[in-house]
Amino acid sequence: MRDRWALGEMGDGGVQTVPLTPTGRPDGPVRTSPDLATAVREAPAATRWVWRSTAAVYPRLLAEGIRIERCYDIEDAELLLLGHEGRSGEPRSAAAAWARLTGAPVPPDPPQRPAEPGNQSSLFEDLGPRAAPLGFDALLEVYADQLRRHDATARPDRMRLLTAAESAGFLVAAEMNRAGLPWRADVHRALLTDLLGDRYAGRGEPRRLAELADEVSRAFGRRVRPDLPADVIKAFAGAGIKLRSTRRWELQEVDHPAVEPLIAYKKLYRIYTAHGWSWLQDWVHDGRFRPEYVPGGTVTGRWTTNGGGALQIPKVIRRAVVADPGWRLVVADADQMEPRVLAAISRDPGLMEVAGHPGDLYKAVSDRAFAGDREMAKLAVLGAVYGQTSGDGLKNLAALRRRFPLAVGYVDEAAKAGEEGRLVRTHLGRTCPPAHRPDEDDEAGLPQDEDRDRTPGYASSDARARGRFTRNFVVQGSAADWALLVLAALRQAVAGLRAELVFFQHDEVMLHCPAEEAPRVAAAIGEAADLAGRLAFGDTPVRFPFTTAVVECYADAK
Repeated sequence: MRDRWALGEMGDGGVQTVPLTPTGRPDGPVRTSPDLATAVREAPAATRWVWRSTAAVYPRLLAEGIRIERCYDIEDAELLLLGHEGRSGEPRSAAAAWARLTGAPVPPDPPQRPAEPGNQSSLFEDLGPRAAPLGFDALLEVYADQLRRHDATARPDRMRLLTAAESAGFLVAAEMNRAGLPWRADVHRALLTDLLGDRYAGRGEPRRLAELADEVSRAFGRRVRPDLPADVIKAFAGAGIKLRSTRRWELQEVDHPAVEPLIAYKKLYRIYTAHGWSWLQDWVHDGRFRPEYVPGGTVTGRWTTNGGGALQIPKVIRRAVVADPGWRLVVADADQMEPRVLAAISRDPGLMEVAGHPGDLYKAVSDRAFAGDREMAKLAVLGAVYGQTSGDGLKNLAALRRRFPLAVGYVDEAAKAGEEGRLVRTHLGRTCPPAHRPDEDDEAGLPQDEDRDRTPGYASSDARARGRFTRNFVVQGSAADWALLVLAALRQAVAGLRAELVFFQHDEVMLHCPAEEAPRVAAAIGEAADLAGRLAFGDTPVRFPFTTAVVECYADAK
């Protein structure tokens, strides 16, 4: 059976399709259809579609009521392959891949358009002038070349699995945008009024923020703008207190009457600006919040969103995420995911034994290496992953190394490779860029701009900083790859149900389903986790349990 078909859009709105051989060559005549929906409906039901960009194609199919089982995203595959080849940062469009293949000038990637709040969705629309035109024959040549490049990687089977998993991730992202996260605008408005007070005419700050701002000003004896860090730092300087930032941890060390109202102001101001009335008006429509998910949006493969702040919803605002009548939210958190992933990728017998049980991993580690001190065991494990190797961290790491030498050796080797400027890969083959990128600081917990002045010897190109990042990259990135496989398996498991995937971030997934489907959905999450573990890491005793809650309101899940 021909289960793989290529699809290319023509300039006049028509669509070309053709079945493919295992090497990516045409295996029959090219078909021409008048539109996208017709082309897909005329193909076999179980087709794996090979197309330029899922984000450009799939949302329009969903709008026609067409769900795709599998796909291969050429532009995402190009991004992964370029990284594996040590060419991160080069243009990843299909047109750029064709130019490299033919020796032509390589066009730059078009900039991503900003999100359009409330729409379905600027990321998932016809890209129009953004996408450089590419003929169908050229697209087929790019695909065939990518298959050859997959075969040339260090572990072709793993690299092919990674590409398939991330292609599935783009299908999930489009479907979640289409479904939307259930959101009660009336509940959200009531929460804002309770937290922030009434809004004044003229669109000024709400009452509670104005009151806290007045308290801050009274504490300094002059008018101070608490929303302006420079003004706050200047006010403290006038009181004889030197601050480098207005971060909470630094403010809490200060003895001054302005501190308490200032911290309260900052917390509420963040809600007001990030998820306040304006956000609600822009992003929530018809009872749904539809963020634009970007699979693999970070170096490690973790997802991001294009606007909307979906991955930073404050717990108090989660009260507005409410299931439809008769439906439930099934919310699942992966338990101690990264240490379990470290056990699987390092093949450390001791840590695999510990991670082979669904209970508290840190408690099990403490019983074996830290005389039952769970907190010390947790600090040691996280220190190994994140590179906290000074002071007590160094002492704890030594104890961990004695008990779990292969696990610690695995991240030590990743750190060493990073320091030496070598390519560092996740278990499936996602590759860390060889040179420093600005967003590495955010992911690895490296010093931010305002912290660098107080960090001795810090420089963005410092080899030790890069080693610290790559130490974490191999674990966090492998965990992100595993999570992609969980999503792909879960998507298939609920395909025959009314349940919908509606939210995902890092180690948490949420589905919206009729109440009677909730037990089946909860069971499917555990089954998907087990399957993903076997696919990603092979036959190991490691288990990847989820803590799952079936609730009507998101805030009740945690």
